[in-house]
Amino acid sequence: MSFRSFRFLARFTKPHHHPLASTRCSPLSTLHAPPCSPHHHHPHIDERLIHDQISHLFPIPTSKSQNTVSEPLKPSHLDAKSVDAFLPPEDKLRGVFLQKLKGKAAIETALSNVGADVVDVNILGKVLNNGNLSGEFMVTFFNWAVKQPGIPNEVGSYHVIVKALGRRKFFVFMMGVLCDMRKRGINGDSLLLSIVIDSFVRAGHVSRAIQIFGNLDDLGVRRDTEALNVLLSCLCHRSHVGAANSVLNSMKGKVCFDVGTYNVVVGGWSKIGKVGEVERIMREMEVDGVGHDCRTFGFLMESLGRVGRMDEAVEVFCGMREKNCQPDTAAYNAMIFNFVSVGDFEECIKYYKKMLSDNCEPDVDTFVRIITGFLRVRKVADALQMFDEMLRRGVVPSIGIITTFIKRLCSYGPPYAALVIYKKARKLGCMISMEAYKILLMRLSEVGKCGTLLSIWEEMQECGYSSDLEVYEYIISGLCNVGQLENAVLVMEEALHKGFCPSRLVYSKLSNRLLATEKTERAYKLFLKIKHARSLENARNYWRSNGWHF
Repeated sequence: MSFRSFRFLARFTKPHHHPLASTRCSPLSTLHAPPCSPHHHHPHIDERLIHDQISHLFPIPTSKSQNTVSEPLKPSHLDAKSVDAFLPPEDKLRGVFLQKLKGKAAIETALSNVGADVVDVNILGKVLNNGNLSGEFMVTFFNWAVKQPGIPNEVGSYHVIVKALGRRKFFVFMMGVLCDMRKRGINGDSLLLSIVIDSFVRAGHVSRAIQIFGNLDDLGVRRDTEALNVLLSCLCHRSHVGAANSVLNSMKGKVCFDVGTYNVVVGGWSKIGKVGEVERIMREMEVDGVGHDCRTFGFLMESLGRVGRMDEAVEVFCGMREKNCQPDTAAYNAMIFNFVSVGDFEECIKYYKKMLSDNCEPDVDTFVRIITGFLRVRKVADALQMFDEMLRRGVVPSIGIITTFIKRLCSYGPPYAALVIYKKARKLGCMISMEAYKILLMRLSEVGKCGTLLSIWEEMQECGYSSDLEVYEYIISGLCNVGQLENAVLVMEEALHKGFCPSRLVYSKLSNRLLATEKTERAYKLFLKIKHARSLENARNYWRSNGWHF
């Protein structure tokens, strides 16, 4: 720091009325020399002494070293890590691209210096699937990731990047990654082929998907029956049955067909109720010497049921034994689905019991169709009984199935039946989704079941789910409904402490209840906290809109 700057500082620290006293008492007294002529020689001033005097006026925390001038401050490694220590590894890695570094070398160097834990396939998926990285940045990160010891350089790693690029319609970068994969000597598999074809079909590029099948050598995949079945499955799954039928006709004589090849197209026509097309494909199977199996007859029965031809579906089912085809679970499921769709639950249960008598074990689709049919017509008791039957037979429902049941039950009436399904599923060890917990909390908050509400909230946290803004709003609203205002205020303060600002509706509900019970001081303190929290929330929204959240 120059001497002139210290003289400027001394001018503002000098009192006007007692110049002599200020000269004696001020720490900067050595700077107040009498005015001198232009030819006057300034005495030498030690910079170390000036630094000590400035530090006395403006104390700044220094390092353990006493000589603050000769030794520069060395940043602590621990302090540098604590800046982003609260971020998970995927956010740290994704945040590198917010810095807008120039050049792949600079980006790869920054990724290596992030200090994240071992990068594995799980973290790779989280980085690529979340956020809004561009296609170029996704490819850059993947090329860096495959060099890490935790990412195997095999086709399984390419499943992640190809699926992430295809879902965002970055087809140019997706094809570039596939070319790099082949240059590295890695061949694709049927799963990679299904990801690539489904990405194009989902985006509406059906002709491009069929073109990919014609150039399977670029992916290192053989053009055989399995690859053809993958193409047909993707087309029929996205309701492009006509295109799948055209591909089937064009591939005759080029690729061997099996019963699964025909069943894929038959299932596509069955899903839209085209009985004539289903029967036509079945006749072609007979001409080509491919026999019908239970799955083929099941699709035929489902297509008949969709157009209301139940009697013909029953005739097909009864004629399966005459054609040396013993009905299996798929055939029984087709008949159960037909009767559930028309609301004939007596025939539905009849075929279910007949399935058990024929030693056909019901699967998860059997119970899901029956229970969903019961819930649709609000036969809650029958649905709970069938749910018990499902658990008794060892059929474990998935997390999505449980969420669907709870969502349907909470849409009408009290949430008692939903709690029964929740408790039985949790007792069995089934995973409960965050969406299911939110639905239960919302419904319990509306009906005023405060004790159950708090217990479900605690169990949700025990499962590893963290409370978000919606959860806090449901808890606060439920506590307000039963008059537990003090507990509601405590939950509100906890939400504010975690950075969540409840909506104006929830805050107004709590504030009005406090004012109605003459707790004006409590309401005013809460108002000040809410005001401060909203200002912080507005600031955070502004920061994030400008990309400053990293």
